[in-house]
Order: sequence, then structure tokens, then C-alpha cells
Amino acid sequence: MKMSGGPASLNIKIGLIIIALLIAVGTLYYTQNLVTVLQDRERSIVELYAKGIEYVANTSEPNADITFLFDNILKPIDFPLISTGPENKVKVQNIHDIKDVRNILYDTTLSKTELENFFNQKVREMDNSHNPILVTYEDTLVLQKIHYGDSRLIEQLRLYPYFQIIIAILFIVIGYVGFSSIKRNEQSNIWVGMAKETAHQFGTPISSLMGWLEMLKLSYTDPDKVMDIAEEIGNDVEKLNKITSRFSKIGSTPEMKPRTVYTEVKKITDYFQRRLPNGKSVDLTVDGDKELCAEMNAELFGWVIENLIKNSLDAIEHKEGKINITISGGKKNVEVSVHDNGKGIEYKRRKDIFRPGYSTKRRGWGLGLSLSKRIIEGYHGGKIYVKNSSPGEGTTISILLNKC
Repeated sequence: MKMSGGPASLNIKIGLIIIALLIAVGTLYYTQNLVTVLQDRERSIVELYAKGIEYVANTSEPNADITFLFDNILKPIDFPLISTGPENKVKVQNIHDIKDVRNILYDTTLSKTELENFFNQKVREMDNSHNPILVTYEDTLVLQKIHYGDSRLIEQLRLYPYFQIIIAILFIVIGYVGFSSIKRNEQSNIWVGMAKETAHQFGTPISSLMGWLEMLKLSYTDPDKVMDIAEEIGNDVEKLNKITSRFSKIGSTPEMKPRTVYTEVKKITDYFQRRLPNGKSVDLTVDGDKELCAEMNAELFGWVIENLIKNSLDAIEHKEGKINITISGGKKNVEVSVHDNGKGIEYKRRKDIFRPGYSTKRRGWGLGLSLSKRIIEGYHGGKIYVKNSSPGEGTTISILLNKC
């Protein structure tokens, strides 16, 4: 179990930045292409408008009807447009009837001179963005110049990718800060949980040792009793040594060896037989195939069995409890099933029980089953899951190990 953020975390952050940049560049490229297409379309409209004027100017009929020009070309235009003479100057004849300007807002209270200066400034701005379209007579004499700018839609599209990039940056910053905060909280919770799990692991043998010492003081005159207590004290000391070894294996690759599953499980149940909680009568049994072999790390596997037994003990709320461990084999796997007659688990909570921090116990910190899942699935390449459970009827949790 890796506790600190390392290269993997850094790679995730770098990956998020690269993805954000790719999205930003892709959006910018696509939008600019779209802007170019719309600009080409608007230019073609202006050119069509100019061709219409040229047609009128070059026709031999002096009273040619140009109504179609205004109805079919000018009306749909939604971008700014100014028509001037060859000298690029706007002449305002009537302030209230300016025909050579379209889609440009202006102040009607301005004088003719002020309006002409205003429109001429607009002409210069338009010519900086787009070359004017020429209206010619017989392709030689320039009659008019049509100056035009970008429509409001194009201006909005130009700004859109930058707006989207800003939103994306804000999203990434908020996501990064949130991710870092969650990660820090998770790491803090894991460290706290590990500290409590360590105390929990040491709690059973230490409590037993204290009890054996009291019994030793009371039985010092009985040699047989003293020897029996000394043997149990030795078991608890060995237990402390195993716990130390278990925690030292976290974060490293444990050594796997062929082991007889029944034998390893029986060691754990024998240890618990004389250390069951007072006030409860719990029948703890092991049955099944005694010859089945599985690839395992005995110390870590024993830790899992202990966690399951402790959870079963906590789940049994009545005085007559039963915990039965069954060992069976398939073609490729060895199945170890731990069944109790405790309070059971709701169906919707079955997956939650293996999540770090989840616990229904008042004193729980939710790391036991999470560690068990990591040991079985991460280290042993097996599987641990809730096989059966019903509220009030008990729970069966099964472990699948690779067969020797």
C-alpha cells in the first residue's frame, strides 16, 4: 500500500494539463476555420452585391429595375457595410437618410462633419480587416468601393474559444485543487486508520498477555497451570511478532509459497478459541477439504482471516453465535468461506464494506476489510466478495485463491 503521492500522481496532473491544452488548441483551430468559412461567405455576398451594381452600371438600359438587388441581396446582409466613391470618402447629404451605410449604429444628433468623420474612421477600420470590393465600369473605371466588416456572429465566434479556454482553465484549477484536497484528506485518513489498525492489531495479544499475567500470579503454585499459561503467553508473543511482520510487508512484494489452506486457517481459529469475548458463546469451527493447497503469503492471509473473524464477532449481537469457515476446491481455485449468524448486510451496502473508511461499527475506522481486499486481490491475485447476506440472518464472505 503506497501512502505518498509519487510519479503516478504527477503523471496524472501532467496528463490533465496536456489534455486541456489539446482541447484548447483543437477548439481554437476549429473555431478559426469556422470563422474563415463565414468570412468567405460574407465576402461572396458583398461581391454579389458589387456585381449587381456593376450590372446596373454597365447595362444599356438607363432605367433598369434594381429592386431585386435590394430585396434579395441587401436585406439579408447582417454585417457592417459602407459604400464610398473611389476616393474612400463618405459624403453625408442627408442626416436622416443615409443610404450608403448598413448595420452600423450612429448618433443621429451629430453634425454632417462629425458623421462623415465617424464613418470614414469606420471605413479605415474595415479596410484593415478586409480589402474593399471594387465596383467597376467595363473592368477599368472604378465607380464605387464597398467596405465591409465582420458580422456580430463572427466576432462572437472569435471570442468563443478564448472564453472556453478560460472556463477550461478554471475547471482544471478547481479540479486540481479539489483533487489535491481530497488526496490529502484520504492520505490523512489512511495514516490515522493505519495507526488505529495497528493499535487494534496489537490490542488482542496485549490484552491476552495482561490476562495471562494475572492468571499466572494466581496460579504460581500449580506447575501444570503455569506451563499452560506460559505456552499461551508464548503464542501471544509470537502473535505480536507476526503483526510486526505483517506491517513490514505493506508496500513490498510479499513472498508466495504453496500452503495447505486448512492448516493456515486452523492456526488462526485455534488462537481465537481461548480469546473469544466474554459474555458471548460463539461456536468457531473449520471444516472442508484438509489437503487443498494454495499459493499464499501465510502471514498476510492469516491477517485477512483474523479480520473476517473479528468482523463476524462484532456482527453477532446475541449470546449464541456461530462462525463457520468452510474450505472447498474447484479446478483452478480454492474457496474459503466465512459464515456467521450475525446481523447481516443490506444488499446495497455489499460493495461499500470494502471501501476505505466505511464502517457500521461505533468504534470502527473502516480499514480491516479494505486491507483484506488489497491483500487478496492485489497481492494474491484472488478475489474476496460477499457471497450471501441477509439482514438478521448472517453473512457469508468468500475468498478465492489460486490453487497450487
